[in-house]
Amino acid sequence: MPRINLLPWREAERKRKRQEFLLSLGAAVATAGLVTLLGHVQMSSAIQHQHDRNDYLTQEIAALDKQIEEINGLDAQKRRLLARMEIIETLQRSRPEIVHVFDELVRVLPEGVYLTYLRQSGIRFELRGVAQSSTRVSSFMRNIDASQWLADPTLQIVESRAKDSTGGASFTLFANQRRQASAEDDPVEAPAGKAKKKAAAK
Repeated sequence: MPRINLLPWREAERKRKRQEFLLSLGAAVATAGLVTLLGHVQMSSAIQHQHDRNDYLTQEIAALDKQIEEINGLDAQKRRLLARMEIIETLQRSRPEIVHVFDELVRVLPEGVYLTYLRQSGIRFELRGVAQSSTRVSSFMRNIDASQWLADPTLQIVESRAKDSTGGASFTLFANQRRQASAEDDPVEAPAGKAKKKAAAK
């Protein structure tokens, strides 16, 4: 029986299998590296895209904040204009009222009483003057209380002017303006009503 030496063939087979394994391992490593590289590139692209979106949103938010600030400024300006318009309308409405008030002051001022100072703060009037006697001051207050344009007389101070050659008394009193007077509603009945109030006060 002849002898066959199989060692060289087995050695060559092992080398071939080893080379195939190394090639397979290299291919697997290369594939894994390629997949990792592609994943990294994709993630980097996604992150960059998200950064771009964030930058865009930041710019849009800044633009909206600027618009909101402008709108708030316009709202504040609108409120200021409305407040001015309201003040102007109030002044326009009160313009004829002050004429009635001055006319009423002349009417309610009794003989022997002279005003030296008049100041208005809102609907409140401060009246200073000189009277021949304190009785005249009381009559003045009664006339104010019966007036259709003035109300709530309050005497703050009355001082005798005995040292003065003219005598009499100096006084300071406050009164309020009536906002809704019946004199405008019915000018015919106003004098009669006023006379009734004066009569009742007396």
